[in-house]
Amino acid sequence: MAAILLFACSKSFAAPADELRALLEQGRSADAYALGRSHSEELGKPDFDFYYGIAALDSGHAGEGVLALERYVVRFPDNDRARLELARGYFVLGELVRAREEFETVLRKGPPPAVQATVERFMDSIRAQETRYAATATGYVEIGGGYDSNVNSGIGNPVISVPTLGTVQLAQAGVKSGSSFLHLGAGGSMSHPVAPGVALLGGASAEFKLNAGSFDKQFDQGALAAYGGVSVIRDKDLYRATFSLSTLEVDYNRFRDTASLGGEWHRQVDELNTGSVFLQYARLQYPSSPARDADFYGAGAGWRRAFVAPMQPVFQVQALLGHEKNDASLVRDDLTRNLYTLRGGLALTPAARWGVSAGLSYTRSRFKDADPLFLAKRDDDYYGFDAGVSYRLTRQLTLRGDYLHSDNRSNIELYKYTRDLVTFRARYEF
Repeated sequence: MAAILLFACSKSFAAPADELRALLEQGRSADAYALGRSHSEELGKPDFDFYYGIAALDSGHAGEGVLALERYVVRFPDNDRARLELARGYFVLGELVRAREEFETVLRKGPPPAVQATVERFMDSIRAQETRYAATATGYVEIGGGYDSNVNSGIGNPVISVPTLGTVQLAQAGVKSGSSFLHLGAGGSMSHPVAPGVALLGGASAEFKLNAGSFDKQFDQGALAAYGGVSVIRDKDLYRATFSLSTLEVDYNRFRDTASLGGEWHRQVDELNTGSVFLQYARLQYPSSPARDADFYGAGAGWRRAFVAPMQPVFQVQALLGHEKNDASLVRDDLTRNLYTLRGGLALTPAARWGVSAGLSYTRSRFKDADPLFLAKRDDDYYGFDAGVSYRLTRQLTLRGDYLHSDNRSNIELYKYTRDLVTFRARYEF
């Protein structure tokens, strides 16, 4: 982003300003900031202030950067690129009103498309954060399609060995089957402030995955969900509590109903780092298979780290400990399990309007009692890899492609499967 905004000036610069500019052009913002700190006598000189301000912003010292850029803009109010850097500084400091004013001033001048796309991303983030102060509502619709190599999470070999039954050939519905599909989705959310830093939240969504093959239509899925809650922001801390209801349908029949409660705490440690912890309880009910009804308890923590570097990388990691306790009328402890999940993800912005992401996930499940058919305690290890690419045609319309590879390994043959899922979709937001 800094490369897009970097000011090219034809003036003759003093040596320290030249050195700062050279370091910034090499992507060495931290070195430029350190150099600027060692030349404090240059502060107040416009050319030095400009480059020092950028270096300070890019190296995580937004307060110093804003002060330097403010001095520059006062003397050169028509320099839109300097004003854009100042707007970015206000944004980092959380001064959203001033950031919006500066961004809108730049947009009125008709900047190049790449700069305009950068400003639009900031403006979207400002709108999202303005939910703290004003009632907002947003919605989306999306359509797409793709290919699923294993619509039913079936196993590859239909012939398995069952200790209590001998060799068994599974019905076709339990064997891996691939199909192309149509994806449809819609949803919305709202936020209504009720006090300074306190807002009520709500939203709903619906998604459908409709398979193409006549046999695979029995695995069509629909997911409906709604939630409500409250968020509280206190300085660098965000607290959120939510209640949600959801239902998953398979072949237009209710497969699983979920009611859940969750609590989160997010702490902005500094301008680049955010930590979080969360708790969750969920009641899982299976209308057509009540023997699987369960209560889920989970706790976890996460960390988000942004980097001042080309392509604006953001790395996130999250860990979850969970316990799913079978709660059927006749308790099935072979369906009770402890699980452990670890996920890491990386997001990049390689160019204006483009986004790229990738992630790895692992879940270990250890069941309490032996499976009554296989006479062994089930042990599963799930490995997942996902990647996505998005392109923003306009502020409202985004095109996206996603890939997911799943590999569930188990000591019981019936639960082993692999799956590859490719999805392309267009989303319109309003």
